[in-house]
Amino acid sequence: MRIPALCVCIFASALLPSLHAEVVRPAPEFRWIDSTGASKSSKDFLGRPVVVLIARSPRQWAFRSQVGQLQLMYERLAAKQIVCVAAFSGEPGIVRSNIPFVTVADGPRVAMDFDAPDGFAVAVIGRDGNLDYVSDRVTPVQRIADIMNNSFAVQQALRRP
Repeated sequence: MRIPALCVCIFASALLPSLHAEVVRPAPEFRWIDSTGASKSSKDFLGRPVVVLIARSPRQWAFRSQVGQLQLMYERLAAKQIVCVAAFSGEPGIVRSNIPFVTVADGPRVAMDFDAPDGFAVAVIGRDGNLDYVSDRVTPVQRIADIMNNSFAVQQALRRP
């Protein structure tokens, strides 16, 4: 008995991984104010990895601890064009760090969008706009780098055509 070629092609294509994937879990959109006073969208960061830190204030222990983790490898992360974003749900403030942070305009709304209404959260958004990671605990910087390096957009760029 011979199996028709069309059936073999359909079966084989079902087993092969897709080379094009869509964003499965789109990151919530947020707005920020640039140095000229213009309102910008998080969509301006498309094509760059984004780390979002959400806290009640810049003095919160978990926020300061996460910033300290990022400082351990910031040079390597900056080479990958990382963008660091801070959202404060309680009180506004200045991030005291050598890492440049973008501060969102509406911190409480962003905290609700990322499911961190009254505490701390760290989120990693991939180059494709997919929300790759969210945690309510301080995350080691090596874990953040691994998430960035293993996102679909990065892996697709490394594949041979």
